[in-house]
Amino acid sequence: MDFSYDVIVVGAGHAGCEAASAAARLGSKTLLITMDMNKIGQMSCNPAVGGIAKGQIVREIDAMGGQMGQITDRSAIQFRMLNRSKGPAMWSPRSQSDRKRFIEEWITTLSSTGNLHIWQDVVCELLIKDNTVCGVKTALGIEMRARAVVLTNGTFLNGLLHFGRTQLSGGRVAEPASTGITEQLISLGFTADRMKTGTPARVDKRSIHFEKMTEQQGDHDWHRFSYLDTIGRGLKQMSCWITYTNPNTHDMLRNGLADSPLFNGQIKSIGPRYCPSIETKIITFADKDAHQLFLEPEGVDSNEYYVNGFSSSLPWQIQWQALRTVKGLEDVVLYRPGYAIEYDFFDPTQLKHTLETKKIANLFFAGQINGTTGYEEAAGQGIVAGINAHLNVHGGKPFTMARDESYIGVLIDDLVNKGVDEPYRMFTSRAEHRILLRQDNADSRLTERAYKLGLADSYRYQLYTDKHAAIDMLTNYLQANSVKPAVVNAYLESVGATPLQQTTKLLDLVLRPQVNLVDLANIVPDLQEKIACIKRSGEEVVESTEINIKYEGYIRREQLAAEKLQRLDKIIIPASFDYNTLQSLSTEARQKLSRIRPATIGEASRIPGVSPNDISVLLVLMGR
Repeated sequence: MDFSYDVIVVGAGHAGCEAASAAARLGSKTLLITMDMNKIGQMSCNPAVGGIAKGQIVREIDAMGGQMGQITDRSAIQFRMLNRSKGPAMWSPRSQSDRKRFIEEWITTLSSTGNLHIWQDVVCELLIKDNTVCGVKTALGIEMRARAVVLTNGTFLNGLLHFGRTQLSGGRVAEPASTGITEQLISLGFTADRMKTGTPARVDKRSIHFEKMTEQQGDHDWHRFSYLDTIGRGLKQMSCWITYTNPNTHDMLRNGLADSPLFNGQIKSIGPRYCPSIETKIITFADKDAHQLFLEPEGVDSNEYYVNGFSSSLPWQIQWQALRTVKGLEDVVLYRPGYAIEYDFFDPTQLKHTLETKKIANLFFAGQINGTTGYEEAAGQGIVAGINAHLNVHGGKPFTMARDESYIGVLIDDLVNKGVDEPYRMFTSRAEHRILLRQDNADSRLTERAYKLGLADSYRYQLYTDKHAAIDMLTNYLQANSVKPAVVNAYLESVGATPLQQTTKLLDLVLRPQVNLVDLANIVPDLQEKIACIKRSGEEVVESTEINIKYEGYIRREQLAAEKLQRLDKIIIPASFDYNTLQSLSTEARQKLSRIRPATIGEASRIPGVSPNDISVLLVLMGR
């Protein structure tokens, strides 16, 4: 058997699956190495994809020809568009998935991908020559050669599980940790640290009193993750359920704090501030009498439910007793308790924007190894790393993404320029141009780039061009055609809008915040007929057209602001530039610029501690 490849991807989580799929589909002979072929694409924590800003990332992955959106749609058991009460920049798709089906869909997808091979083993060493990676060595003693390697180790690097005072080595419950790689990379000069994450208990559906809880159904409209019109939700749709902790719950939890790894000094690493454990919540928010919990189904044919909001590493007895004080969970039976996990990560300022390491050529990091958390953040990094691993092997311009182009671009730029001091999670607030980075327009931002790269296929590209031709057609129709007051005034009054006094362009009506394009079409037959003529993704065309019209001023303003910042990103800083000779720079700026080595003035401007005055100094030195 020939163990020689163009690209080797280590780890088959969300980052690894996207990286391997991208590299192979672009034409690289690719090997995906995983500890367990039955857990490819495992949803280690919540059985859901998307959410605030995360949903936008999945739409971006799909627009580029990645797999996560399609697999999520095929395994979906509940879909919701979050934040619909806010502006479209905040709309975020989220889907509950059937955990088992999600894995099956990934296995089927990867198994049918040309150029992609899978090997079950553990990587314990990188093969490096002349500061360039040239393969890996596995626990079975096999040396596998590759021209590029992508590490997507998740929580497995020296992973340590905490169940109260009980500690177990592992990357996930019942799965072994990975050793050797961290130690080797540190010996090569890499900086590593530890992070912590956690997960809630899983409980038996048959022991839950749903009648005491509030039902939360999903949306039943046309929205989905994938832009492909061949993908749909085929599984039974299921509800989630809402309940709350109470003072009795909090008292029970406080009784166990002495055995909490988070409070007795057992855990010393950094945990996620925005997704705290339940024991952290009752200390940090001591004035609150209740915390919301979501009971989320794990699958259509499963009795397992996920208790979202009750992440904990307390002893299992305390978790069980506390849960039984919650309304609807008085008789709850556990499948397994929650636990915390500590694992190694590497300072992401040691990476280029391609996610290639600066110290070792052709070695890429993606996912939690970079200090991020979340399936979506991992998958976004994975597709970028896979693309660039392929390009490094076969030649081509490095593939990077700008902050005004994608949330993935914001994510990577933040990691590379700012580093992390806690597990990094994407929020809409991290994107200064979020009106440009909406979930509805990811295809217009990214599909053409991916098509030219060879990752998005011709069918996807044709869908994209058809959609945008339809948007132009509909917009032009609204600009060219008018409506009389008698036709629309009753509708306008019903939605609280001022009635018309004279014939008015349809586009001017759509500009009104109270007016909905779909409702308008229902009372203007010619408009309804025009929409009915749209062959593909008619609902998506209507939604995008309306957003473009209503927010045109905001969009244009953001585009102008982004263009100004892009100029700084075009000013290259020589790789050998010696910042230490510039006494006109602040001491902090000299230190950080010397360590991070930004490639452009724009990157330098986004490094914390580098002031506008420091940037002015650099601009003068660059002749600007």
